[in-house]
Amino acid sequence: MKKLFFLPFALLFVCFHCPEKNNKYGDVGKRLASEAPHVIVGAEQLSLLLPKLNDKRVALVVNNTAVVGKKHLADTLKDLGVNLKKILAPEHGFRGNADAGEHVNDSVDQKLGIPIVSIYGKSRKPSAKQLEDVDIIIFDIQDVGVRFFTYTSTMHYLMEACAENNKKLIILDRPNPNGSYIDGPVLEPEFKSFLGLNPLPLVHGLTVGELAQMINGEGWLEDGKPCALEIIPLRNWKHEDSYSLPIKPSPNLPNDQAIKLYPSLGLFEGVNISVGRGTQMPFQILGHPDFKDMPFQFTPASIEGMSKNPPFQDKVCHGIDLRNVKVEPKVDLSYLIKLYQAFPDKQKFFNSGFNAHAGNAKLKEQIISGTSEDDIRKTWQSDLEKYKIIRRKYLLYE
Repeated sequence: MKKLFFLPFALLFVCFHCPEKNNKYGDVGKRLASEAPHVIVGAEQLSLLLPKLNDKRVALVVNNTAVVGKKHLADTLKDLGVNLKKILAPEHGFRGNADAGEHVNDSVDQKLGIPIVSIYGKSRKPSAKQLEDVDIIIFDIQDVGVRFFTYTSTMHYLMEACAENNKKLIILDRPNPNGSYIDGPVLEPEFKSFLGLNPLPLVHGLTVGELAQMINGEGWLEDGKPCALEIIPLRNWKHEDSYSLPIKPSPNLPNDQAIKLYPSLGLFEGVNISVGRGTQMPFQILGHPDFKDMPFQFTPASIEGMSKNPPFQDKVCHGIDLRNVKVEPKVDLSYLIKLYQAFPDKQKFFNSGFNAHAGNAKLKEQIISGTSEDDIRKTWQSDLEKYKIIRRKYLLYE
């Protein structure tokens, strides 16, 4: 492979690039003016990354959030002479426009001229064959700090594959927009699934880099074998800092309000209520066709790149508008309890996916039995305190 002779220009890019001037990625929102100096994500620190890639064959695990300024990381590295062999595409695909749960197919990126290999299809773990022609895998995906947001499960399987095949993993860290708090039930082992592979609270309070260190350090990979891991950390960010994402992290989290509400409204993916998929307000509204006495209404429709077959498609739903409510840093169960109580046929309220989202069977039983939110929250506290002790060992941004 040719040497990375563009390194001096990359260093100038890192020194003088200012993301605030290049925030042109939709309506997620601009960084708060009070954030000075600006947050520098792992992908912007090319002076640290590029020397590690000399004479290496590289694969990327990325989606549309992996940008350096206005440019995708894949394009940046290719232009700088990195030997980029392939892209491993997670849920929603390389470009971030596949529907939730939709299988991602193998293809070739026409711009880069390199293979795109799906790790969200028949298999969600890279095979030995898929990794045989690479030396280093780079993971750069924006997370939102919620256990059932599946990119961290992709990272877990990637770490296992790296451990099994003696490959090095480099994680380019990014802020957690819900990273200032920890809340919700801790996943119980029997409810492990792609919606949660590790014993984490619903809101875990870690960046992907910190979480990767925890997965390694706590022996949570297959057979407890750690992977060769390196983190390129953030600069100018701490967990208590607010952070407005410059690019929406998935097709149905379009703005800061949806991201803040997601820890609470994500639980509704396991019940027969619309969270606004098929509208321009996903994870900011709730509704059902039978809530006739609720004044707010919306009609889900098929939207390419967001939700092709949303629940209650083309049916008028009545419910709650949360676009302008102040969101507290907690898992708010009040909406779930209220709509369960209002639901006409309670036998049909929960679906088979609820316990996987909750991480236990207890929460469903508590809501059915009429347990108050305060009393439900008390049942989480012992596990949360134990988790917080473990978490402290892996924090990078106190």
